[in-house]
Amino acid sequence: MTILVTGGAGFIGSNFVLDWLRLHDEPVVNLDKLTYAGNRENLASLEGDARHHFVHGDIGDRALVERLLAEHRPRAVLHFAAESHVDRSIHGPEDFIQTNVVGTFRLLEAVRAYWTALPAAEQAAFRFLHVSTDEVFGSLGPHDPPFAETHRYEPNSPYSASKAASDHLVHAWHHTYGLPVITTNCSNNYGPYHFPEKLIPLMIVNALAGKPLPVYGDGQQVRDWLYVGDHCAAIRRVLQAGRVGETYNIGGHNERTNLDVVRTICRLLDALAPAPARGVCDVRSGAPVQRYEQLITFVTDRPGHDRRYAMDARKIERELDWRPAETFDSGLRKTVQWYLDHPDWVQRVQSGAYRAWVQRQYGQEALA
Repeated sequence: MTILVTGGAGFIGSNFVLDWLRLHDEPVVNLDKLTYAGNRENLASLEGDARHHFVHGDIGDRALVERLLAEHRPRAVLHFAAESHVDRSIHGPEDFIQTNVVGTFRLLEAVRAYWTALPAAEQAAFRFLHVSTDEVFGSLGPHDPPFAETHRYEPNSPYSASKAASDHLVHAWHHTYGLPVITTNCSNNYGPYHFPEKLIPLMIVNALAGKPLPVYGDGQQVRDWLYVGDHCAAIRRVLQAGRVGETYNIGGHNERTNLDVVRTICRLLDALAPAPARGVCDVRSGAPVQRYEQLITFVTDRPGHDRRYAMDARKIERELDWRPAETFDSGLRKTVQWYLDHPDWVQRVQSGAYRAWVQRQYGQEALA
């Protein structure tokens, strides 16, 4: 028995692979293109582990995918691979179309050919689990009910539109060809190995370096935050017992404004790594930092910024008995501590290309 994971060197994918092999002996074939956010170092603890077979490749390479399926005969494919950052999609949407739409199409076609040729019993047991996002549903008003699985798709960014397209492709391959698929739509993840262009890791690493903490607009955009370990547990449960053809929302029940998230990170850092004790100075002025909140800097909002996301996760709770184990406070504390404990990982991922991106997105002041 084997599973094939796409995008297993990225943030959520690598956490899933690490947790899977900590809890199971079933081998993992891990296919990842190793773009800027894919990092083999995330998987360093698996070096020499015969249960982990890493393949550097593209989900859009159908011949490669077909070879891996024929060679390893997985009982399931878990599709994490995606271009996933809204800001990057605004500046360069074509990569998102190629990976999230064309790549998913080619993956589905390779998997369909493999699944069709399986013996009847293996066909019935096979699963294609597609990992998606709450952003496909658009934006909520301040008093609107959270997104349910039946909510209308209203994507507002190139990223969310490309993910919505991939969701529709997966559904169509089930409806038309009978491919046994399950889709999950998750809220904002956070936790270890998160590439520091996203809000939470960016704030942590910038604060510790005395750099500005760039907050878009008024900082009142609301997101539902989900600890990545809880997300991985939910995906394992969906793979185990989810109903074919169904969609399951996975949320953390933790709605917070972006500004509240940043201030909470600052308070945690004040407690766990006080700026005066670390000798942190504001890179703009050279003045010693007393409290990390003084580094908060409001920057121009990004185009089309969705105001609020929230997930109704009652279906997965009711049908599969899954609930998040972490509160926002406990998960965020674990996350901040992980970044404090892994400065070398942070330093190595902050390449020249990363610095250029931060400058482009937030301006020279935010890079400092």
